[in-house]
Amino acid sequence: MSDQPVFYTLLKAAQKRVERWIEAEAEQIEGVTAAQAGLVLYLGKHDGAAIGDAAEALDVAPSAMTGLVDRMTRAGYVERRPDPTDGRGQRLHLTDQGWAARNKAVALLDDLNQRMGEGLSAEDADVVARWLDAVAAKFSRED
Repeated sequence: MSDQPVFYTLLKAAQKRVERWIEAEAEQIEGVTAAQAGLVLYLGKHDGAAIGDAAEALDVAPSAMTGLVDRMTRAGYVERRPDPTDGRGQRLHLTDQGWAARNKAVALLDDLNQRMGEGLSAEDADVVARWLDAVAAKFSRED
């Protein structure tokens, strides 16, 4: 093995620590989990999305997304509405409670981004973002 850093190990350790931080902080969002925060953030930009589109965007299996949406519907964050263009389809919409959770999640992510970017110049932050995008693209399911 070379003396280069093992990117996978570093990335995985960072991911786990960030996920634990998010889970702990997400409790401030009325008991919303990190996965639920991801969905309210997505729907905040794509309100009325199809469940399959949300699952793909969040890289979640459709069956897991269905369970997530079911729990969020029961909790009052999301509602399903008929798809006006597909009689069998449904669209996901945030409720007022969902929009409130989304706004708190945005504040949480702003704090997270600030913490993660401490010590990085704008140029270095751009390099890291491009590298992470490239890694995600290289290992996407479509490959």
